[in-house]
Amino acid sequence: MSLTPLSIILALVLAWFAVGLLGLIAPRNVAWVGRTLFPLGAAMGLAMAVAAVLAIFGATETRILAIGLPDLPMHLRLDALSAFFLALIGVTTTGISLFAAGYFRGGDGTAPGLMGLQYHVFLASMAMVVLADDAFAFMVAWETMALSSYFLVTTQHRVPEVQSAGFLYLLLAHIGAISLLLCFGVLQGGSWQFTFDAMRAADLAPAWASVAFGLALFGFGAKAGLLPLHVWLPEAHPAAPSPVSALMSGVMLKTAIYGMVRVSFDLLPHTQWRWGVVVMVVGGLTGLFGAVFAAVQSDMKRLLAYSSIENIGLIFSGLGLALLFRGMGMGTLSALALAATLYHCLNHAQFKSLLFLVTGSVMHATGERSLGKLGGLLRHMPWVAGMALIGTLAMAGLPPLNGFVSEWLLLQSYLLTPSLPHTLINMLAPLGVAVFALTTALASYVLVKFFGVIFLGQSREPTAPPARDAGLLERAGLIWLAATSVLLGLLPVLVLRALDRVNLELIGSSLGERAATWWSVMPLSSERASYSPLALGIGILVCVALTFLLVRRLYHGRIRLCTPWGCGYPQWTPRMQDTAEGFGQPIRRVFEPFFEVQRQTPTAFDSAPKYRVVVTDRWWGLIYAPIIRLVQMLSRWVSFLQQGNISLYLLYSFATLLTLLAFVL
Repeated sequence: MSLTPLSIILALVLAWFAVGLLGLIAPRNVAWVGRTLFPLGAAMGLAMAVAAVLAIFGATETRILAIGLPDLPMHLRLDALSAFFLALIGVTTTGISLFAAGYFRGGDGTAPGLMGLQYHVFLASMAMVVLADDAFAFMVAWETMALSSYFLVTTQHRVPEVQSAGFLYLLLAHIGAISLLLCFGVLQGGSWQFTFDAMRAADLAPAWASVAFGLALFGFGAKAGLLPLHVWLPEAHPAAPSPVSALMSGVMLKTAIYGMVRVSFDLLPHTQWRWGVVVMVVGGLTGLFGAVFAAVQSDMKRLLAYSSIENIGLIFSGLGLALLFRGMGMGTLSALALAATLYHCLNHAQFKSLLFLVTGSVMHATGERSLGKLGGLLRHMPWVAGMALIGTLAMAGLPPLNGFVSEWLLLQSYLLTPSLPHTLINMLAPLGVAVFALTTALASYVLVKFFGVIFLGQSREPTAPPARDAGLLERAGLIWLAATSVLLGLLPVLVLRALDRVNLELIGSSLGERAATWWSVMPLSSERASYSPLALGIGILVCVALTFLLVRRLYHGRIRLCTPWGCGYPQWTPRMQDTAEGFGQPIRRVFEPFFEVQRQTPTAFDSAPKYRVVVTDRWWGLIYAPIIRLVQMLSRWVSFLQQGNISLYLLYSFATLLTLLAFVL
């Protein structure tokens, strides 16, 4: 076998499996699993990222593995699209695995060695999803990814809430998998060939193509957390350990984006612009919903989970724009929208993984994940606070970090919709821009709450012991993800050059050399808009340095220190700080129709008055609660058939035989 990028990546996938199996040698030995195997997994992730980046600029490779069912081998393909997502997987898992090496400890949950097996199988299965080139290989990898992540979510399997969250996740994952099976069946076009090449060659009628697209949107939307299939995500992320939450939000959700791009731009050769409108609307509503719900959360992991829904909404809205432009025959604009979408996938993987790992460090240090019991951690955890600040600024879309670049490119794509040759869409385009702007503004509001409540002010639990900063391996993982967030913001030209290869492969158009130079990014033309991250970054550093010099060096002697005015209060206490609930109250009042609000209001006669507000998801009551009641009712009816009486069972068999005989005769 020649040494090609595909061969190297396959060897790394097998190595991930092998590292997982090595954990079973000493499943209770935390030092062996954490200090040896997880760093090995991180090194393999870095190697995969390097190999995948080289593959983006190389030729497409294919391979047939002689494993699987008789006459049904597994086909693999490494092209620019799969290489980009493999690079995303490799870069992100490097930081997460480094952090996990110092994070996981022995406890009442899954043994460390078994958890290491599940973790590395999860990594390998995500890579195989991206490499699969037939429906059989894709679904095997997809189901392996779902099962391994389920076991990771239920690490603390003795907790009833964790069991419930894991069951809900697995249920929706399998419902989505059924939809994907049906999608691949439609894409076959009546043939018995399961390969993606056969699906590309199938001549589907427009109606059947729309059916396949709808099934793909449902199946991949269930995995990504699209509205209203999002209900598993706010439950599974808080239940899982923080490195697993980072993997699921930062990496696993992107496999759903990969699948949607693969089906929409590759397996379905003729794009209908109506598909783009549907995806834009669903993505816009999902993004706004996630941002609004994140603003009212008081659990930091649930806050980040709803924030993931918000970012998935932004990604799908960009994907819808790319489909809309392509359906209208506007290749260059479609390339811009798709590049912005994939760029945001990469950026979200970095800063969201970073923030989930930050919550893990905070939980280890304090034992709390409720925002109402945190505060003032900047003094005790400066390393974690510094990394959290980078993550929050990047996710808030502030320049010169990576979140700004992709959101700015998405906004530029929206602003180009007036050039579409369709009057109705041109009328509705400003509404899409407004929803996009409102979503990103609410996301910034949420992140001010996240960082401010956790790290600033005073501790809301004065009796709590002082928190400890993260360990060396945890710091290494945090620094890696923070550094990638900074570099992806300062050097977007490297990413856009790689994404041009993806655009040429899928759309046949690219942004071209004029779209980006080493100093600036120019969507389509410099006359329309341009952004120079390096110049802005240098300017910010110069301003900070000058301010430091002027204040600390030149004017330090003129400063007179005194006690500040306390607004008439003799002593400030933690109770005077704004709470997480108070911070989100304005959003809850403005967007109250979004929520199902239950209030417990005290009266004047209560001996121990309590005020309590519980915010729940309306979608659960509108869709899922009626389905649960229907299933329970049907189960009660069916239970009458099983009475435990052998005579009754013989009667069932006899009646069945008579029915079959009558049908045959």
